[in-house]
Amino acid sequence: MVRVNIVLAVLLVLCSLALVTSQHNARKLFIDVERAQTQSAQHEVRWNQLQVEQTALANASLIDAKARRELAMQSISADRTLHLVIDPVERIVRLSSPLPELNKKAAGAVPQQRTKGQR
Repeated sequence: MVRVNIVLAVLLVLCSLALVTSQHNARKLFIDVERAQTQSAQHEVRWNQLQVEQTALANASLIDAKARRELAMQSISADRTLHLVIDPVERIVRLSSPLPELNKKAAGAVPQQRTKGQR
């Protein structure tokens, strides 16, 4: 009977040590989860701030003002502006401009060019 009591006492001590160890590990994991959730919330706030900042910086008038101020850029006049238009059916590249009278000049002055793959 004494042997059984000693074995049971040893098992009780081992089980209690295992319980304490598992509770300690659970607390450490809980702390890690709380820390990760806090960090996640901070990252989300920072992400939202960056999105607002990107939206503000992408404003066309701010880009224009910064280009004029820092790069000394100037607006180009409409008579010097040309646009390339690609016909998706015929695959022909044409020059066009925003003003109709310039379209006639551009069409007469510059021959049409074909893209690669067409002969």
